[in-house]
Amino acid sequence: MRGAAERVVPARLGVSFRWLLASSWVTSLGDGVAAAAGPLLVASLTANPVLISLAALLRWAPPLVFGLYAGVLSDRHDRRRIVVLADGSRAVVLAGLVGLLAAGRLGAVGALVALGLLATAEVFADNTAATLTPMLVPRDDLALANARLQVGFVTLNQLAGPPIGAALFAAGAVWPFVAQAVLVAAGVLLVSRIVTAPVPRPQERTGLREGFAWTVRHPAVRTLALTILIFNVSFGAAWSVLVLYAGDRLGLGPVGFGLLTTASAAVGLLGTGLYGAITARVSLGTVMRIGLIIETLTHLALAVTTSAAVALAVLFVFGAHAFIWGTTSTTVRQRAVPAHLQGRVGSVYTICVYGGLVAGSALGGALAARVGVTAPFWFAFVASAAFLAGLWPQLTRIARD
Repeated sequence: MRGAAERVVPARLGVSFRWLLASSWVTSLGDGVAAAAGPLLVASLTANPVLISLAALLRWAPPLVFGLYAGVLSDRHDRRRIVVLADGSRAVVLAGLVGLLAAGRLGAVGALVALGLLATAEVFADNTAATLTPMLVPRDDLALANARLQVGFVTLNQLAGPPIGAALFAAGAVWPFVAQAVLVAAGVLLVSRIVTAPVPRPQERTGLREGFAWTVRHPAVRTLALTILIFNVSFGAAWSVLVLYAGDRLGLGPVGFGLLTTASAAVGLLGTGLYGAITARVSLGTVMRIGLIIETLTHLALAVTTSAAVALAVLFVFGAHAFIWGTTSTTVRQRAVPAHLQGRVGSVYTICVYGGLVAGSALGGALAARVGVTAPFWFAFVASAAFLAGLWPQLTRIARD
């Protein structure tokens, strides 16, 4: 058992990182359970499409609204305490939600309010938790540490959590939220065991402007943020109509669509599991170049194929890239950003991530309605290829800087 633990989380990463990893894995499972149970809960309480759609909006909007402030907060105050308070707040909201459900007094509006509060607290917990890793792990081991965090996210949040949440909901609407409350509370206890060195705090109460200014001045991080913004616009445009694409273009039903989305997550687990071996042999700059080529060609392949088997194979490859890219970009950013700015620069990056997805989703829906279901994929290919051509010389510099 000890040998297996050493292979998964080497002792050199430190005891505190092991506590952080355990907390991350536990809360990832809880969030995965809620990802399926939340929309099911709202749909069970109302047939109003507007209210049902708000469940999705309330999951994506908080990072855009509160992400920057979460970054400022994590740079000004004790980061471990912020995670404890944010996840503790989630446990309290979940306890209230469970109580109202059990008493039969929860309505659709109340459910939406609870989901919004949970998503908001999660922004503060996730943003701050990301700043803890470079405080706990030596610089040369950040890639390995982030890969281990990603493995838990893929396995528990994206693969195991949603089907467990759906199964628990089928057994009774209250059970997935009971499970999430227990898991989030366990995550609070685990992260409270972390011991961190003090981080130098700014003398004056600087805020968002310093995080933006530092990002703009640093060539590598600026380019990285611009890359995720542009590529997420193209990705959001294509993936916003994936369910229509699966039915109209590939002839797949709900089960087939579920297989498409699961394929990316499943092979992503393999990619992140092999991340340490890959980066031991290939530079981070080369990893990024290969990954962005794969993403660009993914859009082209999906635009031209009508074969479900081909689309499935393409998404298998894309899944590995997506999680390897996520680990690489996080590692590069953590190595470059000073400790006292990790929260604010990370929040700027988060705005680029979600801003790109929201803008791309709106654009993809409009293109599909006006031109056809493959139009968003053609747009994604052309936009990605053009940006990649201009970015190509900078990728090696990003990793080096």
